[in-house]
Amino acid sequence: MEKKHTKIIFGFGLLHLSLFASTLYAQDTARLLNNVVVTATRSPKKLADIGRVVTVISADQINHSQGKTLPQLLNTVPGLTFSGAQNAPGIATSIFLRGASTGNTLILIDGFPVNNAAAIDGSYDLNAFSLDMIDHIEILKGSGSTLYGSDAVAGVINIITKKGKGKGLKSSVQFAGGSYNTFKESASLNGVVNKTGVAVNVSNTDSRGFAAATDTTGKGNFKKDGFHQRSASVNINQGISSKFSINGNLQTSYTSGNLPYGAFTDDKNYTYNNTFLFGGLGAKLILPAGALLVNLSQNDVWNNFNNLPTDNSGAFQVTKNKGNITNAEAVLNYALGKYFDLTSGTSFKYSNTNQYSLFDPAGDPSIMKNKNNSIFSAYTSLFFKDDIFHMELGGRYNHHNTYGDKFTYTINPSLFLADQFKVFGTIASAYKSPLLYQLYSQYGNGGLKPESTTSYEAGFDWEIVKNALTFNTQFYRRNAKDVIYFAGLPVSPYGVYRNGQFQKDKGFESELNYHSNKLNASAYYTYVTGKLTDENGLQTANLYRRPKSTLGLNFTYQLIDDFLFGVNYKYTGDRTDQNFATYPNTTIVTLKHYNLANLHLEFKATKKLLVFGDLNNVLDQKYTDWLGYNTMGINFMLGAKYQFN
Repeated sequence: MEKKHTKIIFGFGLLHLSLFASTLYAQDTARLLNNVVVTATRSPKKLADIGRVVTVISADQINHSQGKTLPQLLNTVPGLTFSGAQNAPGIATSIFLRGASTGNTLILIDGFPVNNAAAIDGSYDLNAFSLDMIDHIEILKGSGSTLYGSDAVAGVINIITKKGKGKGLKSSVQFAGGSYNTFKESASLNGVVNKTGVAVNVSNTDSRGFAAATDTTGKGNFKKDGFHQRSASVNINQGISSKFSINGNLQTSYTSGNLPYGAFTDDKNYTYNNTFLFGGLGAKLILPAGALLVNLSQNDVWNNFNNLPTDNSGAFQVTKNKGNITNAEAVLNYALGKYFDLTSGTSFKYSNTNQYSLFDPAGDPSIMKNKNNSIFSAYTSLFFKDDIFHMELGGRYNHHNTYGDKFTYTINPSLFLADQFKVFGTIASAYKSPLLYQLYSQYGNGGLKPESTTSYEAGFDWEIVKNALTFNTQFYRRNAKDVIYFAGLPVSPYGVYRNGQFQKDKGFESELNYHSNKLNASAYYTYVTGKLTDENGLQTANLYRRPKSTLGLNFTYQLIDDFLFGVNYKYTGDRTDQNFATYPNTTIVTLKHYNLANLHLEFKATKKLLVFGDLNNVLDQKYTDWLGYNTMGINFMLGAKYQFN
């Protein structure tokens, strides 16, 4: 092991010891084994009873993070790298869970799957979400394809929005402002009237931003890339009887702003606007020993990019993309006696996209008209529990309208010893079909094969001090066959999607958590590495923008009843990135490691008025997340929230 890697592990060990010895450091969410989660098994179960790794970002932690964006908050989770979270507002971000490529992590909204059929990688842009709409987040690490389907290769992020709580309606308003002329206003209405739960949230964010592209000319005249977003969400739950209820949710956002032409390149007239519209309708029937859930959802995304001419050449770029995804699902949770629980269901997913791009008046437009596919799935997972031994056995049948039939499985045994030590292992497979863009765009390849992945995982979760101190470690390996990747070409269109032979990734995570009445803390270290073997047998270390090593510390401390402060620190190790300035013969560049430290202060001025402040990148680190793009320097946000009624 190289010396640098050894020093990091040694430092992490010292950090563990200091955290154990001192009650000064704390984190917002302790991973206690008696916590109940729903994402891992699609039904409420204690962490002690399942052999999976689930991280929960609690409502309290979200409330203490109102100065952050959702990508910035998720970037504090062990094993999750949200590359680009510190870039200029509105610039796209990439989510890498345990090193897996973007698009291999399934995003859920209240258990409903969301994707973007118009996107290159199929991923959902989490910049479209305002934090004030979210109650809490559950993150399942490791393959979840048996219960959730093809996109849950590396894991699942379930964003659970605010629901109506408490008798009567309560309202609140929040205002915040800070660096880069950024201002945010939001309002909410929440409560239960008779048997109807209502939660309504609206927000508006405006930022002048900063120059997104790195200026290597030295002239310093790149334009500021602004960002404007309007968001709204409505969540309604209606109790029909003691055993039957229905719920509906609607989220929408409209985002507009400016973009650079690309890495290192300014553009004075490049603008965009994106619209996200998601709607879900669900019903729940309570059965004598379980529940039946039926979910329907529609997810529509419109992306428009306009680049007006900057000289007399008349050259311009216009891109209009639309994606639609329809999901329908029925899920049965049922207890089969004392030892067995059953989760079984069927799902249908239909994806459609229409895309139009014109890069020059004299050129031929690139058109994808009414391209679509569909997949039907049926799955069953059987959960066994007897004393200290627990086991999940599951299988999923997938039928794709183009690629035919595929079966995936999960084998997940675990032992729960002395009421505080869990050891577990998992073998699971996943199936992911080519995306519409990969098949039908100008870079598409109609001969692509689906990817198939087998994942292996083993670890333990130890509650050292009951309801206070926990320590967990997981090792994982992920092997994918026929992995889809983008290969450069020396002639037009200068690139094509191909199937490689293998993608092999491996790594581990280690985390220590402490929890008390005033103090919550965590420290973690993660490591991941991987290689692609292309169709010619050439191996490449292709985990671009993904650090091998990350090290983090999070804590909040309630100094007095009305005053709380918190610190978030993350070390991001060296990464590689591709330099497209020499495209199609791209060169590989090493991005240096960096340290980010953020401070949060919160003061309850009155029973109804809360004042907060965030100072981010307090070390004013100069670093690069994406080659050719700028990141935020030291910056701040100040805000206040007032609760009516």
